[in-house]
Amino acid sequence: QLTELLQGYAAAFRDPMMLQPPEWFKAFIYCEAFLQLPFFPIAAYAFLKGGCKWIRTPAIIYSTHVATTLVAILAHILFHDFSKSEHLGPQTQRERLVLLSIYVPYLLIPLLILHTMLCNPHYSHVEKRKRK
Repeated sequence: QLTELLQGYAAAFRDPMMLQPPEWFKAFIYCEAFLQLPFFPIAAYAFLKGGCKWIRTPAIIYSTHVATTLVAILAHILFHDFSKSEHLGPQTQRERLVLLSIYVPYLLIPLLILHTMLCNPHYSHVEKRKRK
């Protein structure tokens, strides 16, 4: 059933990267599985608990990594010649924009996290340690 769901998504949004991922895309999938997914429960804990300033550096690393990978994915969607793909890819500008709209939130959310970590005084303020 999951395979049918994946094939239905790939056909509806013309996303051949899901059915036949290029090697660079596979590398991003491994990064997601081994770096990003473990970060989620840690970040959820820190953000739900509140006041956890230690999340700043891991969140900056996470958000810059994800944003960087998304730039490559979005460029591929916009500029790649999908006519040679084994699976149906976007052929028109509209189809490219529809597929792009699926991936753009995965760029916007990390950028919001990065902005928060860099600009919010709660996370960007460096506390001076007390002397004994």
